[in-house]
Amino acid sequence: MDNKINIKEKFSLFTDEWTPKIIAQSNSQLVKVAKGSGKLVWHKHDNEDELFLVFKGELTLHLREKDIVLKEGEMYVVHKGVEHCPSATPDTHFMMIEPKSTAHTGEAQSEITVGYEKQEWI
Repeated sequence: MDNKINIKEKFSLFTDEWTPKIIAQSNSQLVKVAKGSGKLVWHKHDNEDELFLVFKGELTLHLREKDIVLKEGEMYVVHKGVEHCPSATPDTHFMMIEPKSTAHTGEAQSEITVGYEKQEWI
């Protein structure tokens, strides 16, 4: 039996930033929530699109040719192969929907990169 998911409640369960938490799976797509402040790292996903939806704050997706600024209630799809660097105002809350195969920071590795096997379900 499936239970409904309260997204606001899910955001209250963690404080770490730039560490996606998995809240659901639909077919081979994972639904993840995360919090962010400041910048992540430049990266790309060669084989997967990545959808971002902002619930609180402001998320900027820096692309090489332009910046996409997302405010509460706005979403954007970064298409596969597009290099991007997310940045956020303090305490920004957002959701990502992406294939299960999507690596956290693509091929770019940093101290904040979280491997799929370590991504937590909440």
